[in-house]
Amino acid sequence: MASYDELGPADGLATKSKLRIDKADVLAARSVAIAPTAYSSAATTPGLSDKQRRVIANAIDRSLCIGLSDRFVVVTLGQPADLTAHVTITHVTITDAVVAGVSKAASIAPMFITSSVPIIVPRIPYGMGALSVEAEAKDASGRQRAAFVWARGADMLTSNARVAASGDAYDLAGEFGADFSKLLNTGENPFDHHLTLLTGQRVQSSLGGTPKYAACDAFGRIGITSLVGGKLGQPPEWTDDATPVVQ
Repeated sequence: MASYDELGPADGLATKSKLRIDKADVLAARSVAIAPTAYSSAATTPGLSDKQRRVIANAIDRSLCIGLSDRFVVVTLGQPADLTAHVTITHVTITDAVVAGVSKAASIAPMFITSSVPIIVPRIPYGMGALSVEAEAKDASGRQRAAFVWARGADMLTSNARVAASGDAYDLAGEFGADFSKLLNTGENPFDHHLTLLTGQRVQSSLGGTPKYAACDAFGRIGITSLVGGKLGQPPEWTDDATPVVQ
């Protein structure tokens, strides 16, 4: 990032983060562009293919674009914008696909057991993935108006097991995009516990529909096939090719 000055702790229940924001300037902004997420030189990712790396990075951009569409007009990178979001992946811990597969099989098995009480099977607490990200939003003059350092790992209870090295990082990428967009939309710590309802445009985009702004099509669309594939534990790169939508 351009600056790490004045970053303060802002942890969530499962997330470690630091942030800084010029609230008045960010809330005054009306348009935003999103630079494609990059990997830092230190973010070595042995065990991930080029496609897996691309799908993880693109998941951040798609989630961020959908989230920012709630308040901002999202424009294509290169067009005039009040803010430009820049995101860099700094670390990825890959998922142990074998262990994830065992966990997924164990979670599906209770579906075939006759019981009036739902059975929750935690993931095996081994080989779970993690993701660390740095992000900033700059104004038209290039001045940093918001900075966000974010790190989170998968957990036993809430993380869906996908049988792929990229599985947890992919899902966490979407979580980061939602958190960063909330920071820019509200100007406040995204982990403060304010109840927010899903907007119509978020629901439509999440189900593979046309996004509110065409600029989001640069990051492709996902639909029911991808959602079902995720629940079944399929690798994200099987159902999400991160290919831009051509209008």
